[in-house]
Amino acid sequence: MAVKSARTERAAQTREVIMAAAVRLFAEHGLAEVSSRQISEAAGQGNNTAVGYHFGTRNDLVRAIIRKHAEATERIRQRMLGEIGESNDVRGWVSCLVRPTSEHLATLGSPSWYARFAVQVMSDPVLRVIIEDEALTRAPLRQTLDGLGRCLPELPAHARAERAAMMRHLIMHTYAERERALAAGTTPLQPAWEDTALALTDAIVGLLLAPVTPRPDRP
Repeated sequence: MAVKSARTERAAQTREVIMAAAVRLFAEHGLAEVSSRQISEAAGQGNNTAVGYHFGTRNDLVRAIIRKHAEATERIRQRMLGEIGESNDVRGWVSCLVRPTSEHLATLGSPSWYARFAVQVMSDPVLRVIIEDEALTRAPLRQTLDGLGRCLPELPAHARAERAAMMRHLIMHTYAERERALAAGTTPLQPAWEDTALALTDAIVGLLLAPVTPRPDRP
């Protein structure tokens, strides 16, 4: 039993090393430019088939990475949901949408690569489905989006859909830019992750509460 436990622990450690190498390589070079063999080599694995052995396909590896970070982010969001209760404050719900990611990214230290990796996955027409499965369907995030929606009864359906897409891009690209600046050793626009989250919250509240220009082709 002790031998089996040690083997399981080593396998788990190897998976973590492979995921860390993959996130860095994907963030720095792009999803299409990195092979499983390169990931195995960067992870210090003598066997070039280590990615396949521990994860299966590259898509399975991407899913494992997203799942790991989504679980950490949603734990933070669940805590925030306990604090916000049944609030009708738009800003509170937007903060609950924005802050969990920034808090999680802050724990990764610098340099980190996950935000840049996530942006690339979101831009891939096939892989973005993985993010939608692993993050957008989780209960805390759905509860947050529902709470935010209740605060915006006057916003037409088409405007909700358009602004939701804008929010996703604004959040991920803003965090990716901060991560890139920190990794490059340049000065980011905000001094801390918390300040970046506050700036994003201001921008998204303004986006959601902005008037909708009437259009004859839409109700």
